[in-house]
Amino acid sequence: MITQNIALYNWSNGVIMIAIFGLVCLTLVGILVKFMASGDRNKDKPKEE
Repeated sequence: MITQNIALYNWSNGVIMIAIFGLVCLTLVGILVKFMASGDRNKDKPKEE
């Protein structure tokens, strides 16, 4: 009787962890794309004096 009241798995904790992991991954990809898009393109050209 008591075993029916014990939850075998708490879904909310797993869903929260997956959501946080997804947000971290999206943030890191966004930062990477930002760095790639705003790179200094003058480094490849020789300096003119």
